[in-house]
Amino acid sequence: MRAGLGRVAAGTLAYALTTFAWAVGWHIGLFRPQYEAWGYIDEDPNFVLGLLSIVVQGAVLSWLFPRVRFAGGALIRGLKFGMAVGAFYWTCHVLAFAAKEDAANAPMFYLLETGYLAVQFGVFGVIVGKIYAAGGDSGR
Repeated sequence: MRAGLGRVAAGTLAYALTTFAWAVGWHIGLFRPQYEAWGYIDEDPNFVLGLLSIVVQGAVLSWLFPRVRFAGGALIRGLKFGMAVGAFYWTCHVLAFAAKEDAANAPMFYLLETGYLAVQFGVFGVIVGKIYAAGGDSGR
């Protein structure tokens, strides 16, 4: 049980560090004007709440990974998991936002967020798969 908690903690930390850096770089660094125009972010985003959200997501996903059964080795299982949860997140995040906002620029929003989330969850999937494989427990 202790090793399981260690892997959840490692996955949470990996998700938080990679996702927070990626989110800030993408939304604030590279494409801030577009996201401000869409009303996705404002002048002063709350980084503390953003980080808290990411930490909670990382904990839940890292706890969930060994409980979901995908065929393949650690890398393939991790990628499948990352893409599955990424697809779920995409529907809750991208479609829901586009449904609530002016759809004039929706195609570009879909494109940017789809690319962003594919990288985010692909990277996390690989990392969490390796974390669980390194501990001798591939989650099966």
